[in-house]
Amino acid sequence: MSRESAAPQTPKPYHYQRTKPSSRNKSSTRSVLQYNRKPQLAGETPRVVVITSGKGGVGKTTTTANVGLSLARHGFSVVAIDADVGLRNLDLLLGLENRVNYTVIEVLNGDCRLDQALVRDKRWSNFELLCISKPRSKLPIGFGGKALVWLVDALKDRQEGCPDFILIDCPAGIDAGFITAITPANEAVLVTTPDITSLRDADRVTGLLECDGIKDIKMIVNRVRTDLIRGEDMMSVLDVQEMLGLALLGVIPEDSEVIRSTNRGFPLVLNKPPTLAGLAFEQAAWRLVEQDSMQAVMVEEEPKKRGFFSFFGG
Repeated sequence: MSRESAAPQTPKPYHYQRTKPSSRNKSSTRSVLQYNRKPQLAGETPRVVVITSGKGGVGKTTTTANVGLSLARHGFSVVAIDADVGLRNLDLLLGLENRVNYTVIEVLNGDCRLDQALVRDKRWSNFELLCISKPRSKLPIGFGGKALVWLVDALKDRQEGCPDFILIDCPAGIDAGFITAITPANEAVLVTTPDITSLRDADRVTGLLECDGIKDIKMIVNRVRTDLIRGEDMMSVLDVQEMLGLALLGVIPEDSEVIRSTNRGFPLVLNKPPTLAGLAFEQAAWRLVEQDSMQAVMVEEEPKKRGFFSFFGG
């Protein structure tokens, strides 16, 4: 799914090689899954990107953790903001829950400095986590989009330097928490799964993002199973793209390793050897850096066809 690039003079890239015997062709299939150069950062920094979906449980926080660390591995400075004030989980997925001593609320109240609230990852020092509040804590009445805009401006002007990326992990739903999270963003990554409930919510969120002035919206289709697509029990990525009309940033296959990585606080992109889902997140991060997109691939269907509207009971 990676796009072609010119062959550089640097050492050979990492390849994933799989041999699949065929009755017509016995040659091996070789897929290049990592590029052999550093991605070129497009756009003005910092790139403020909100990762949202509308529907809960589709993989927003998993996407934020894996894409954020992938960007850090490529050499970019990243600040990930967990904007889910009631049910924050980004610190758990990153394995940083025991190091969050201060939050944005303490910064706003004058109880600590901004650099004290930023938690630096020990694995990649150019990745930092910032949580809005502690679980079960009450937010000030005046906290909203303006406070988050102030926070982003403070990150731009800090002495350590302006980060290349500010990733905002948006809470589920389209209530006040959603409005607060999208206020400072100029880009959006919409995470969805190939089911009609997630797609309906994603379509609604797309309209709200555009009304807020966010025009650069790309989507990640998560938990894709090609076996169900072939049997027409799951919408294909092409169907999803046709329904939402958004540029495609990445396609993440269903992977049981996600549960293990979540429980260990060790994102997929750090696994050795890498899993297919981890490699897909890595490629999505690459496209995000260069403001690129990918083309969906047609999955061969079974001979029996029920038609597209069968997903809606037709």
